[in-house]
Amino acid sequence: MALVHEVIRQGIGGLTVVGCNLSLPLDMLVASGLVARTEQGTGNLERYGTLFAWRRAVERGEVSVGDHSHLAMATRFAAGALGLPFLPTRSLLGTDLLEDLVTSGVAVESADPWTNRPVVLLKALTPDVAVIHANRADTSGNIVIEGVTSHEVDMVRAARVTIVSAEQVLPAGAFADRPEQVTIPEAYVTAVVEQPFGAFPTSVYRAYDFAEPEIKEYQALGRTGDEELRAWIAANLGGSFDDYLKNRDASGALRDGLVEQMRRLV
Repeated sequence: MALVHEVIRQGIGGLTVVGCNLSLPLDMLVASGLVARTEQGTGNLERYGTLFAWRRAVERGEVSVGDHSHLAMATRFAAGALGLPFLPTRSLLGTDLLEDLVTSGVAVESADPWTNRPVVLLKALTPDVAVIHANRADTSGNIVIEGVTSHEVDMVRAARVTIVSAEQVLPAGAFADRPEQVTIPEAYVTAVVEQPFGAFPTSVYRAYDFAEPEIKEYQALGRTGDEELRAWIAANLGGSFDDYLKNRDASGALRDGLVEQMRRLV
């Protein structure tokens, strides 16, 4: 969230945003008028509903969409990470996603050269920039993500530039005596920045839970319309991320509660 806030603050637009589930950060970018295209498995906040700004922008034709399955997106990142032009899959066969992906040049229907069974070849995805948030990093760029990872590691390996915000940045060599903790090695990372609560109001495993009141408030505004969302963004995201945290939780009580909620979960 912190890195996306900075993109919004700087007004970096004309973006193509890619990922598996593009959730709250995408909706804020779209509401700010910064997104031209998305390529994704889905875009939602799960039990809290759809991304309203994104949905309206797609319906109006303001944002174009490359619709994938989650596995198709992960496969494209994996191809990029391996330095391959494509990877095969069977997961899209028999779906209504395949025709559009073939038309857009992302997928090709082919056959297994050994069995002649049908397969789909998915084009590698190599983002210009990957941004992720992590539990810890060192100043050399070694990254620790606790818990189960999804497509993030392959996305980072496939990207040309990777910027990581972390709850804590430690001195270089901090993980030298426990290298097995490193999820992403420094060779793949361009820059790191320390930002406590950098995923707020979403969660970080083993650090803090998500802030349900904040998400519900944002979704209520999203249902109302784009003007309300833009007003909220102007009021909250114009300064630094620390300013945003102080504005939304001046006493720190909410954040303390989220830390305690996560402690009870794990």
